[in-house]
Amino acid sequence: MRCLVVFCHPVPESFGAAVRDTAVAALAARGWEVRLVDLYGEGFDPVLGAEERRNMDRAPDDPALAPHIANVRWAQAVLFVYPTWWYGLPAMLKGWLDRVWATDVAFKLPPDGGRIVSLVSHIRKIGVITTCGASPWISFLMGQPGRKTILRGMRALCAPTARTLYVAHYNMDNSTPQSRAAFLSKVKSKLAKF
Repeated sequence: MRCLVVFCHPVPESFGAAVRDTAVAALAARGWEVRLVDLYGEGFDPVLGAEERRNMDRAPDDPALAPHIANVRWAQAVLFVYPTWWYGLPAMLKGWLDRVWATDVAFKLPPDGGRIVSLVSHIRKIGVITTCGASPWISFLMGQPGRKTILRGMRALCAPTARTLYVAHYNMDNSTPQSRAAFLSKVKSKLAKF
């Protein structure tokens, strides 16, 4: 299986980096081919500019997006590793979705206004591994918009039988070395079965 891991955290020594490393190692241990994209590490530009927005009826032509588009076309699975901030996706990751999961990359818009046609039905697995400052209950009350964006909105374009995965370390603001170690063990275990 070919898996694209999209990592989004601004602090290289963060717990998120340990989560990323655990996830990549767990997938590689299964014999999966993994491509890692570190959005902050590469200085990805998440800003969808005016000209790009005006031309959203076709694939983006910004050369900086070409490797990202190639990765999406290559992947059979996509795993997102990021912190949940304000119950949703970091702005950097949202910008990546806006700019990369675009027309003629992730979907095609029929000229007659008909149904959107998926161009990513080759993606059979889509997952999220995240940390949340809030408790599970508060996150649920707030509607978990980040989870829904990826596991409902994006998944709708993937293979009809695409499997999903969601693993979250809640109460991250009160985490301990023990809770973080337990979470890394959980990530490894969940990915062994994903």
